Amino acid sequence: MNPSRFAALLVAAAIVAPASVALAQGKPKVVILATGGTIAGAAKSQTDAGYKSGAVGVDILIEAVPQLKDIATVTGEQIASIGSQDMNDAVWLKLGKRVNELLAQADIAGVAITHGTDTMEETSYFLDLVTKSDKPVVLTGSMRPSTAMSADGPLNIYNAVAIAADPGARGRGVLVAVDDDIHSAHDVVKLHTTDVNTFSSGEAGLIGASLFGKNTWFRKPENVHTKNSELRIDGVDALPRVDIIYAHANMSPDIITSAVTNGAKGLVIAGVGDGNMTAPALEAAKAAAASGVPVVRSSRTNSGIIRRNIEVSDDDLGTITSMELNPTKARVLLQLALLKTKDPKVIQSYFDRY
Repeated sequence: MNPSRFAALLVAAAIVAPASVALAQGKPKVVILATGGTIAGAAKSQTDAGYKSGAVGVDILIEAVPQLKDIATVTGEQIASIGSQDMNDAVWLKLGKRVNELLAQADIAGVAITHGTDTMEETSYFLDLVTKSDKPVVLTGSMRPSTAMSADGPLNIYNAVAIAADPGARGRGVLVAVDDDIHSAHDVVKLHTTDVNTFSSGEAGLIGASLFGKNTWFRKPENVHTKNSELRIDGVDALPRVDIIYAHANMSPDIITSAVTNGAKGLVIAGVGDGNMTAPALEAAKAAAASGVPVVRSSRTNSGIIRRNIEVSDDDLGTITSMELNPTKARVLLQLALLKTKDPKVIQSYFDRY
């Protein structure tokens, strides 16, 4: 952490705006919920590749972008201070419930969330399934820590708040705003370890674009989301364990049976190609499904649609197909589906619609 760097940010903020983001009368009210991540990271120097995630609090993040006062009345809350590799069910539940509490308030226009990029696609999709409002929820992060030369976090925060304050963002589901692009939580994936332009929406395409807070909208998602979702976390204190198993050449069936033996309540297979796996692994998946552990076939390719009964007979195996969802998103949907049912036919209906 570089104290002089943060001191400079605070001085700059004080010149442009008093102590904290000013409360601008008549401006939309946006709450930033901070969870940590690279966007709140600090390194020893501006060119140090190593850094500590979540080292910077939400107040400093806000004060470092004084221009926020021009587009919204902004306040912040610290939900967690972790790297997103440590994101977990407890934080998801806390975050989801707080989002719903805030959006239920008539004077709140939207919520922006700062988050690490490693698991942003999962957290955003979780919120897409459990948020009970059509008001904007916008996740953002960065690939460079706050202390880095040409840090990408401040403009990402500015754009995220502008989107959260934009009435045009309503009804588009939970969004991810990074590098001037606006993605749907349903479609966004991280594709590069360090590139600033790491996120893609693949075949589905962008929801919109944001240029210094000016938003252009392209489409609305087709999947069921937010206020129309049947999936809820009211009164939920824990989510069922769902494991992802990565398929490969010469895949052994015992990695499937071991997951079930060790307490997995559902499985997602990141299959090769069209969600496939070795013949012995298919038999293990069939046995797991027969024992009451739902098994979802997805693909490690991160692209395309896994449909039923193409290369294998899902009807005979008792398996579920992930449709457009990659393994990480399929895991999120299966966790929430298991709060309601273990019936594979009902769970398949969720994957068909969500």
